[in-house]
Amino acid sequence: MKGKIVLVTGATSGIGKVAAGELRRMGARVVALGRDPAKLAALEGMETLQCDLASLADIRRAAFEFKLRYKALHVLLNNAGSIFHKRLLSKDGYEMTFAVNHLAYFLLAQELLDLLRTSAPSRIVNVASEASRPRPGMVDLADLQNTRWRGGRDGLRAYARSKRENLLFSFELARRLEGTGVTVNAVHPGPVKTGFAMQAGWLGAVWRLIGPFLLTPEQGAQTLIWACSAPELEGVTGKYFYKKREIRAVPQAYDRELQKALWNASEKLVNQPSPASQTRAHP
Repeated sequence: MKGKIVLVTGATSGIGKVAAGELRRMGARVVALGRDPAKLAALEGMETLQCDLASLADIRRAAFEFKLRYKALHVLLNNAGSIFHKRLLSKDGYEMTFAVNHLAYFLLAQELLDLLRTSAPSRIVNVASEASRPRPGMVDLADLQNTRWRGGRDGLRAYARSKRENLLFSFELARRLEGTGVTVNAVHPGPVKTGFAMQAGWLGAVWRLIGPFLLTPEQGAQTLIWACSAPELEGVTGKYFYKKREIRAVPQAYDRELQKALWNASEKLVNQPSPASQTRAHP
């Protein structure tokens, strides 16, 4: 990884922090992207970039700043993600799980794609999850904003959907970038003991209860690090990995029509006036 420039989202804690640190130790120039300035400042020896992934404008601002500061990008690791026990809205007026876990991946990759292309061979690694596999994770194009939220368990459903959306997006982007030298793969880190779900109501309580049986962040980060750096993955694209081997995703993730439809819907959402701005314009 010597001489490579790597951008890691969600790099101030958990598997993102571990992956960023290890890639840096491998010789990469790692830029840690996070929301909290204090947590970013606490990362020793790490180059940082502040960004609130719940804001489309801030994603665009951060991507612009990155391109001013760096003339290449060899790896984009989309790792940041959240789970919520109640329905919240992002700064743009979109459901928060969908906004942070999917739209942020989608928009950040789009904003940095020109730099990834000129830096090829380069990689985009999207952190998905096997939480996408149960039936509640079925992606519904008619309800991307998770409006049918009735209780705490719907937070888990929204998270599962967003992780399936990560897979749909990864496979569609991989196909669109074939022949460019930019590869796109998704990874499942496994069930990891981090602070990720601790504040998510009843789910946080469950997470604490099963904590002793979960992977450590160091263990969970291994497939991420491998997907970002392994020489044997040069040119490999459109795959889904767990424990450093390819696995099959849930069947819906391979639906090409759904991949295209989600892409088109996401493109429209990130480019049109947001519900929040429309509300402000028309009180």
